[in-house]
Amino acid sequence: MLRFKNLGSGSTGNATLVQANGIRHVQVLIDCGLGLKLLSERLQQAGLDAQSLDAIFITHEHADHIGCARQFALRHRVPVWMSRGTYAALGKPDFDGLLRLAADGQAIDLGELELTPFTVPHDAREPLQLSCTDGQFKLGVLTDLGHASEHVLSHLAGCHSLLLECNHDAGLLAQSTYPAFLKNRIAGPYGHLSNEAAAQIAHALAHPGLVQVVAAHLSVQNNRPELALSALAGVGAHVQASPQLSVASPQSGTGWLDVKG
Repeated sequence: MLRFKNLGSGSTGNATLVQANGIRHVQVLIDCGLGLKLLSERLQQAGLDAQSLDAIFITHEHADHIGCARQFALRHRVPVWMSRGTYAALGKPDFDGLLRLAADGQAIDLGELELTPFTVPHDAREPLQLSCTDGQFKLGVLTDLGHASEHVLSHLAGCHSLLLECNHDAGLLAQSTYPAFLKNRIAGPYGHLSNEAAAQIAHALAHPGLVQVVAAHLSVQNNRPELALSALAGVGAHVQASPQLSVASPQSGTGWLDVKG
């Protein structure tokens, strides 16, 4: 069985658990953008402890994703995967032998769980997002990108569940008090996905086996859960599918969600 639980999603910090249950449990933490104490509390709330993690995967070097990764990994002796570019952007800190380098298209075999990183257009050094599979079902994790290239869509084809960035409503962003340079960065091709752009991605990836789309990384200032859900409504109608829609909260994330077709 493959399942996932978001622990918090947004500019205040991002972290997602992915778990495959077969002959043994394999558990990966995607991003570590919460504070050390808060992350420990949310792991406990999820029924896990730090020692049960098999790996941490860092998508890119921005603070709301890297967070306490090095401190957490060193304290609990958990291997940390990231791209060579992300590692360089962090200043090449010492991970005391725990660092593992990830690259576009190179699968990471953790036994019951396989992760496949892929590059995305985002304003970071070498950002990677992920598809995750237990050999039967497939989860796509797609946050922090300005647009979906064909490369991105090809890696997410056939997903049964998607954790998908719905960062902002274009109208709210345009009307916000953000300075012009920041608005341009967010809405640009290497920034973040609008609700409409996210809906277009979900529409392109929809197939009868896509049963779940979770809107993630919502801006507190420039989006609303109801706007994200409204944009995603109707996804899959062209293939006679109606995936379940939900939103990952910045404060509490989601409950455990099964990935199934």
